[in-house]
Amino acid sequence: MSTPFPASDHFDGKHFFTPGAPRMAGFRNVLQWWFGKNPATASASATASMLRAVWPKWVEITPRPPPPRPAAGSQDIVATWINHSTFLLQPAEANILFDPVFTRCCGPFGKIGAKRVHAPGIALDALPRIDAVCLSHDHYDHCDIQSLRRIARRDNPVGITPLGNGSLLRRAGFARENIIELDWWQTCELSASSGTESQSKIQNPKSKIPVTLTPAQHWSKRLTSRRNRRLWGGFFITLPAPANSPAPAAPPVPSVPSVPCVPFVPSPRTVYFVGDTGYHATIFRDIAARLGPPDLAMLPIGAYEPRWFMHPQHCNPVEAVRIHRDLRARQSVAMHWGAFRLTDEARDEPPRALAAALREAGLPPEVFKVLEPGESLTVL
Repeated sequence: MSTPFPASDHFDGKHFFTPGAPRMAGFRNVLQWWFGKNPATASASATASMLRAVWPKWVEITPRPPPPRPAAGSQDIVATWINHSTFLLQPAEANILFDPVFTRCCGPFGKIGAKRVHAPGIALDALPRIDAVCLSHDHYDHCDIQSLRRIARRDNPVGITPLGNGSLLRRAGFARENIIELDWWQTCELSASSGTESQSKIQNPKSKIPVTLTPAQHWSKRLTSRRNRRLWGGFFITLPAPANSPAPAAPPVPSVPSVPCVPFVPSPRTVYFVGDTGYHATIFRDIAARLGPPDLAMLPIGAYEPRWFMHPQHCNPVEAVRIHRDLRARQSVAMHWGAFRLTDEARDEPPRALAAALREAGLPPEVFKVLEPGESLTVL
C-alpha cells in the first residue's frame, strides 16, 4: 500500500509511530502470550488457559431506542454507549457516530475473530440519521467494513479518519467527496445539520463544528495491509455555543454604585474520543494544553491483560484515571470493554478496577461513569 505522506515526527516516510512510546509487541510476543510464557520472567509454568478468565458465552440485554437529540439552541450533549468503542454523540447540531461495530465478530469478513457476547445497545437500523462517522484506526474491533457499508448506504454521511484510512471508507461505500483524512493536530470543519436536511456538508460557512485529530499511543494493521502504514488517533470536537443561549440568572445583590455590565457569552462545549491508546506521559496533557479540558471524555478501560503484552497499546483502569486527570476532563465515560473477549481479564473486571482506581485517586465515581449498553449520559 502506498503511503504518500510527508515525513514528520511520527512518520518516517514508510511507517507511522508514536514518539516516546515503548516498542509494540510483535508476532513472537503474541505466541508467548497465547502459550502462557511471560518473557519478563522467562516462566512458562502456567498455560494460557489457566491465566485467562472465562467469559460468559452470552449476556442478555435489551436493545434500547436511541434518545432524542437535544433541541436546537440547547447546550446539552447526549452520549450513548452502544458497545465496545461505538458511541453515538448527539449535541443539538448533529448525530456523530464513533467506531461503529455491529457485526457478530470483530475480525476479517465480519466472521473471523472475537465473537460478541451481547447485542449492540442500539440496533443499527434503529439509529437516527448519522451526519458523520469518526473512524479512529483500522483494527477490526474499531473498523468494521460491514457496519460502515450499511451506514454509508443508508445515510451517506461524512467520514473523518486519520491518514491512510480513507481507502477503508471508500471500500465501505463512502462517497469520495465525503471522506476527510487528517494528520495529528489537523482540523476539519463539519457543518451543523438542522435535523431535516438530507446531508451534512464540510466547510459550510454558516455553522461549523471543528473536529481535530489528536495523537494516541497505538499502532495499525489489517489482514491485507502492512504494519503501521495507516495512522491512528482520537477526535476532539468543539461544539459552537448557541447564539440564543440565555444568560444564567444572577443572584440579588445589595445596591452598589453603577459598574460596567459584562455581557454573558456562552462557552463552546468540547468532547474528546480517545480511540485506542496506551498511557503516554505527555500526549494527554498536550491535548488539554492545546485544545482545553474537555467537557466530556470517552476513555477506554478494557482489554489490558497481560500488562507485559498490552501496556504499550491499551491503558488499564488505573491509567484511564490518569488520562482523565491529565485532560482535566469535567466528565469521563468508559468504553472499550464488555462486548468482545480480546484479552485475559474477566468481562466485569474493568468496571470493578475503575471503581477501585477512582477511590485510590480520591475521585468520586460520578466523574468517570460506566454505562450499560444503550445507556445515555447527558452533559448539561
